Amino acid sequence: MKTIFITGASTGLGKATAKLFQSKGWNVIATMRNPEAETELTQLDNVTLLPLDVTNLDQIKSTSKKALEISDIDLVFNNAGYGLIGPLESLTDDQIVKQITTNLLGVIRVTQAFLPYFREKGKGMFISTTSIGGLLTFPLSSIYHATKWALEGWSESLAFELNTLGIDIKTVSPGGIKTDFISRSLDTGNQPEYADLVNKMFSNTENMMDHASAPELIADVVYEAATDGKKQLRYIAGEDAKALYAQRQEMGAEAFREQFGKQFI
Repeated sequence: MKTIFITGASTGLGKATAKLFQSKGWNVIATMRNPEAETELTQLDNVTLLPLDVTNLDQIKSTSKKALEISDIDLVFNNAGYGLIGPLESLTDDQIVKQITTNLLGVIRVTQAFLPYFREKGKGMFISTTSIGGLLTFPLSSIYHATKWALEGWSESLAFELNTLGIDIKTVSPGGIKTDFISRSLDTGNQPEYADLVNKMFSNTENMMDHASAPELIADVVYEAATDGKKQLRYIAGEDAKALYAQRQEMGAEAFREQFGKQFI
C-alpha cells in the first residue's frame, strides 16, 4: 500500500486529495496547523493526522521525521499556501515575508526534508500545487505571483537533478477552486489611490469564480499526475485555467497581457 504525505490538508484541495487517495487504497498522512480541530479525516481508515505549519522549519524537520517513522512515503504533495492580494505599496513587510515563507520556502523546505529518503530509496515523487497564477498574472497579486512563478521555475530546474536519481517532480496548476479560499486563505492590503483598480479586480474575481472547479475535480488531476507514469512536469487543472493558458499560448504573452488587462483598467 502506497503512502502520500500532504501539507495543507485541513480544507479545500488538500482535504479533497486526502479523501480521494484514501478511497483509492493509499495510506494518507495529512498535515495541517491544527489537527486537533479536524473531525472528518479522523473518521477514515488509513489516515494519520500530524501537525505542520510550513513556516516553521523545526516543525517541518520533526514532522517529516515522524512521518517516515510511521510509514514509507511514496509521494509528497506540497499543497499548503494562501493568497495575498493588494497594491504592493499597501503591503507590510510582514505580509510579504509570510507569503514568500509559506508559498515558496515552505515547499522548498518540505522537499528538502524528504529528499535524502527518496534519494536513498532511488524513487519517489513530489507534486506541488502552484496555480494558473504561476503561468500568467492578474493585477494586484504581485507577491502571490512571485511565489507561484518561482515554484514553476524551481520545479522545472529541480526536475533535471531529481530525474537522474529516479525521483519525479510535478506541478498542478489550478484555476479557481470553489472553496472558502476568499474568506479563509486570502490576505489583503489596500490603499485609496488604487481603489478603482481594487474594485474592478474583486468584481472580475467574483465573476471568474463562477467558472471555478470543485476541489474534487482538481484532486483528480493530482491523482492523475501521481499515477500516470509520465515524466510530464506540468498539469494545468480546471477548464478556466486551461482556457486562459491556451489563449495566452495562442496570442503570445504580450498580446494576451494587453487584452487581459483591459478587463481591469
